[in-house]
Amino acid sequence: MRDFIMAAVPLVVAGIALAVFFAGRAEKKKKREKENGYEAEGMSLGMCFGAAVGAIFPKYIGITLSMGMLIGLVIGMCFGKKHG
Repeated sequence: MRDFIMAAVPLVVAGIALAVFFAGRAEKKKKREKENGYEAEGMSLGMCFGAAVGAIFPKYIGITLSMGMLIGLVIGMCFGKKHG
């Protein structure tokens, strides 16, 4: 049992270190995303419109969803958020 614990300790420490590292990076990315434009909102609305068009043409649902997300992302990048 002791051998197992001694073998597992480095893996647990490495896992905790990676979790802390990625949590810090995620926080920085989240702050940076707040400063950008409306990319996420545009993608969400674009996916909704793509699903609506896909309901009309069910054979092409994958293409319409993807194109809706892409078009929504591009439109969302064109508008920046106003600070203040």
